[in-house]
Formats: sequence, structure tokens, C-alpha cells
Amino acid sequence: MFLSLFQDLIVLKDGLNILLPKLARCCERLSKFANEHKSLPTLGFTHFQPAQLTTVGKRACLWISDLLQDLANLMHVKENLKFRGVKGTTGTQASFLALFDGDHEKVEKLDELVTNMAGFKNAYIITGQTYSRKVDLDILNVLGSLGASVHKICTDIRLLASMKEVEEPFEKNQIGSSAMPYKRNPMRSERCCSLARHLMSLVANAQQTAALQWLERTLDDSANRRISLAEAFLTADIILNTLQNVSEGLVVYPKVIERHIKQELPFMASENIIMAVVKNGGDRQECHEKVRVLSQQAASVVKTEGGDNDLVERIMNDDYFKVVHDKLDQILDSKTFIGRAPEQVTKFLQEEVEPKLKVFEGKLDEKATINV
Repeated sequence: MFLSLFQDLIVLKDGLNILLPKLARCCERLSKFANEHKSLPTLGFTHFQPAQLTTVGKRACLWISDLLQDLANLMHVKENLKFRGVKGTTGTQASFLALFDGDHEKVEKLDELVTNMAGFKNAYIITGQTYSRKVDLDILNVLGSLGASVHKICTDIRLLASMKEVEEPFEKNQIGSSAMPYKRNPMRSERCCSLARHLMSLVANAQQTAALQWLERTLDDSANRRISLAEAFLTADIILNTLQNVSEGLVVYPKVIERHIKQELPFMASENIIMAVVKNGGDRQECHEKVRVLSQQAASVVKTEGGDNDLVERIMNDDYFKVVHDKLDQILDSKTFIGRAPEQVTKFLQEEVEPKLKVFEGKLDEKATINV
């Protein structure tokens, strides 16, 4: 039992050192993807309803931003991790003080030597029989938060795969569905979501263990921690391996994305059309009413007839809008609806991502292979 009082912290530190470069590799792979597609317009969604345009690369930066927080949190708990040192059965160091005939300096020197030999710079000054189980909780909180980030990313990829806009890698002989051979189910992302939920659930376990330590210590933490801590690190490890594999092989379908934009952009551009007509002498209220009527008619075609959005065609066939007919292509250029998304991606990657990844130089090249 007493050996475990020392070794757990060493194992936790080693585990964090294993996970950190894997998380950094996920950030690096997604950064390449974001930079490659920083200017590719795509429909943005709020409430999973079409909203203003964004870009494929800007959306990927939302994912990276969450992972960077996880990277910072993992580094923080690792850097603040201390050793228990030699403290004795209730943390008072009484037995060591007796061993050294009451010499407090020798007790402190022994504590320092053992701490350094274990690979730590500092030891906790105050402990019970064990180090505080709040330490475990802090680590599980960070790993659980990482699980939430990965779940969000992979859920997004699953939604985009359903829309046929973005897909995870798919092997040549991979079976997408045992029942429906035409399907390409996002199995890697689904696996990440499944395991991430388990990882997130382990946080509550650590909370209860920390809360239920009586006085200097009770042993009902021991068997529990052997399972929960090991499972948390192993689960985080395979999640990061899988996410890296997904990030290295994401496939984008620009033509599908463009088709989806064309279904919604005429509605989004209606205000721009109104402004163009007004600039050419039209009455804003009258123009607004005409656009509203045509928009409702086009929406009816989409919703009740299952047809394509024909608002642009209706506008082209209405002489009222002839002053902007030759400007519609320019007005409907999707690149004019993405704001500063490309510039934001460039600035984010240069100022926030690249500096944080420099710490892991020489550790980012390793590939991630998984079985599906």
C-alpha cells in the first residue's frame, strides 16, 4: 500500500507527458486543414438552422480553439503536480523525526531528496496518509473537458458527413455499414463520441472520491482509483489517436457545399439586393415588399414542392429589378458574405496556435493509425 502512496503521482505525471504531444498533434493537423480551407465559403449554422456564411477553415478554428484550452489545462496540471514525499502514515513525519533523533532539517532533506529522485521539483507540504484526492479530481476535470471538446468536434464532423460536405477518412476496403453497402458511416467520429462520453462520466467518480475521504484518509478510494484513473488516461489516449487519424484525412466536397449555399444565399442576399435597388433610385419600402413576396413564393417552392430556391430567377424575370440584373452575380458572390473569416484564421494560427506548438517541436511528425 505504501508504495502506491509514492508511485501514483509518478504514473500520473508520465501519463500527462504521453497525452500532451498527442493533443498537440491534433491541433497541428487541424491547423493545416484550417489554413488550407480558410477562404472556402460554407453555410454557418445556429440552432442547426442556416445562418450567415462562414468558411470551412474558420469552423475548424473553433475546434482548435477548444483543444488549445485543453492543451493549456493539461500543461497547467502537469506543471503544478507535486510529489507527496516522505510524510508518514498520517502526514506528520513523526516516524522520520524519531528516526533522525528529532533533527527536523534531516527530515526535510530526506523529503527533498526523495522528491527529486522521483522526478519532481516540489512536494506537497501538507498531506494526510495520501496526497489530496483533489489532485486526481483536477486531472480528471481536465481530461473530462478534453472529452467534451472531442465530442463536440466529432459531432460536427458527423453532421457534416450527413450533409455530404465533409467526411472523415474512409479506407478502400472499409465497410461503411454491415446492412447497407452504399453507406459511409463516420465510424471513427462515432467511436470518439462514444468514448468521450465515458471519459466525461469519470469526472463525477473523482468528485465523489475526493468528497468522501474521511479525516486523514479512508481506504474506499483505492480500488476505485485503480479503475477510474487508468480508464481516464487510456480513454483519452485512444480518443486522441483517433482524432489525429480523422484530422489527417478529412475530405471536403466543395461542390456540395456550393450547392447548399446556393439554396440559402438568395434569401441572405435579399437585403443587399434592396440596397442596390435603392442606390439606383428605388423606394426602399416598395422594394422590400416586392422582395418579401418573391421570397415567400420561392420558399414555398422549396418547402411544399421540394424544388430549388428560384428567388434569383424570379428577380431576373421581374422588370422592377432590371437596374440590378447585371449586378446580381456580384451581389450573390459567396466570398462577399464571409467577412474577415480568412484573416481571422491566419491571425489565429500565427498568434495563438503556432507559439503553443513550438513547445512540441520534434514530437509532431508521428502518424496515427487505427483499425476500423
